[in-house]
Formats: sequence, structure tokens, C-alpha cells
Amino acid sequence: MKKLITALLLLAFITTAAVQAQTPDMPGNKTRGIKIVNKLQKPASVQNFNTKDLAGYLLVYFKDQTQSAYMAVSSDGYTFTDLNNGEPIFDGTKLAEQKGVRDPHITRAPDGAFYLAMTDLHIFGQRAGHRDTPWQRPEEKYGWGNNRAIVLMKSYDLIHWTHSDFRVDKAFPELGDIDCSWAPQTIYDPTAKKMMVYFTIRYNNANANMYYSYANEEFTRLETTPKMITELGGIDGDITKLGATYHMHYVSGAKILHAVSDKINKDYVTETRRIDPESKPTEAPNVFRRLGTDTYVLMYDVYGGRPNNMGFSETKDFVSYTNIGHFNEGVMKTIGFERPKHGAVSYLTSDELKAITDYWGVNVNTK
Repeated sequence: MKKLITALLLLAFITTAAVQAQTPDMPGNKTRGIKIVNKLQKPASVQNFNTKDLAGYLLVYFKDQTQSAYMAVSSDGYTFTDLNNGEPIFDGTKLAEQKGVRDPHITRAPDGAFYLAMTDLHIFGQRAGHRDTPWQRPEEKYGWGNNRAIVLMKSYDLIHWTHSDFRVDKAFPELGDIDCSWAPQTIYDPTAKKMMVYFTIRYNNANANMYYSYANEEFTRLETTPKMITELGGIDGDITKLGATYHMHYVSGAKILHAVSDKINKDYVTETRRIDPESKPTEAPNVFRRLGTDTYVLMYDVYGGRPNNMGFSETKDFVSYTNIGHFNEGVMKTIGFERPKHGAVSYLTSDELKAITDYWGVNVNTK
């Protein structure tokens, strides 16, 4: 009986294999799209995954207009070409409880897989006909959004994906009556030897902090009760490991700040200075390295800009930063899309870059 009850509880907050099997391809066009599968087959090409083979870049982002997510690729880390000509690849209506996804983050782990996490939220759900109220629950109590699920997806080839829409509050009732959970990101914890998912949880329409939990191997659920990362008083965290030090860029007061620790999920020491060079509100920092160099790029969402855009700064030491402008207003360029929001960059091998551009029929200089 106990096993039966446990199984029923899991069904309440994890997308079941039966539902996944019925999920159609999700293309932006009629001939190509991602495929939701029950189980992944690890291809021979990634059996011996080595970061030394990485030679390209993968950007994920979303747009307010569609509440869906997109992918773009680059061979040089400067010019990113959209894989579907600015049309969604991850359809929020098919992936999320609220029929919308936001804040996509993608990373690679030592197993060579791509791990994609997103916020389950449609901020225009009433206008789109998905609900009868502006928000899922009363705004006067729970505030903006009041979303509680995160979308977890895993792939080896960026075409075949497993999918789970995970309700954080139902999985961990010990967390109490949370307002929201959002902006999930994933990093491999070499001590725990697991993928750590860290994200923002808000209480009482005011107290928002970052929490962490460990995911199962299939990346369909969180296995440990989320715990608060050292109280940074911020949101939208992004962790980068450099040597023995973990660098966290995060958001407080609509600006990007920086903190360091020798541990992945606690004891962060914060700085007070604003890291990004903007005068307008910013959020969603994400750091990626220029392959083959010791230069890191800090990307962030200038959501206060009109129109909004992504901004970029470069650093080698996480102390001094050089402003390199915005997309299409400096050295960073886009092809086939504009006005991306809350994005993240990961890496591809040259073979993967060629395979995914061939699949989507996109011309990119793959060296």
C-alpha cells in the first residue's frame, strides 16, 4: 500500500511516460521539430565525451510574445544564428502546466548530455485564453506570477528530449505555501556527483531567495528538499566554477552583482558594486567561456531597455569587466532573431554543430 501511495503522489507532479508518449513533435515549422521520448539512448558519439572537443556555442532564450523557447548556434561565440528563423522550438503550450515557458537555461554535464530547465509560467495566460484570472492564484496574496512548477528536459542530440513538468510545492510540502519558483539553472556538483538545480523561491510576495536541490539521473524530478543558498538577498543566480572557486552572478535591485565561495551551494561572500555597465534594469546573468581562451563573457537581459536586448561584458578574472555592448550594437550579432530574453549559452562539438544545423537546414560556418 505504501508503494502504491508513493506512486500516486509521483503521478501528481511528474509528467507520466504515457502522456509523454502522446506528445507530438514540437516544430516551429512543418517538417522539423523536437521529439519528446520516454527514454534516451546515449549515442556512441558521446560515450567518451571530452570538453576538449567543444568547438561551438548553443544559445537558448525565450520571447514574451510567445511564452516559448528558442535555440541559436554559433561557431565563434560572437554571431548567433537562430535554428528556426525566430520561431519557437520549445512550445510552452505543450510543455507547461500554465501553457508557457520562460527563463530557459541549458548546460552540459560530464555525461555529455544537455540539461534544459525552464520556468513554467504564462504571464499573459488570461489574454491567451488559458485561464480566467490574471494569475493562477490571487495576486493580492501571492503576487506576480505565483507559479510553482519547473520544466526539466534532457537530451543528447538536441532533437530527442525527455520531459517533466515538476511541481515543487507538491513534491516538497515541507516547503509550505510558496508563492513562486522560477529561473531554474543546473550545474554539475563534483562532490555530490549529481546535477544540482538551483532556482528562486519566493514567500509572502516579498521574500525571494535562491535554493538548491539535486535531480535524479533521468532529470525528471528533484530528489532532495530544496535548501536555501547562503542568504544573498537576490534572485536569478548563475554559478561558474573557475579553479577551486565558485563565482555567482545574481540579481538584486534590478542590477547584476557578484559573489564568491569555495563551495558550490553555500558560504558565498558578496560584493556591493554593480557588475553590469547598464543604467537601466537588468536581470538573468549567464556566463560562458570563449573556447580556447581564458576570457569569460557575462551575458544579461536588459529588460528595462526599450526595446529590450541582451548586454555583454568580458572578464578574465571576475574582478574587472569590459563592456562589449548589446546584440547588434557591438561585436555580438544575431541572425534570424531579435529581442531575446533571459537566455543561456552552452557548448557544442564541431560534429554536433554540423548535425544540428543540418537538421534545421541552417547555414552556419562550422569550420
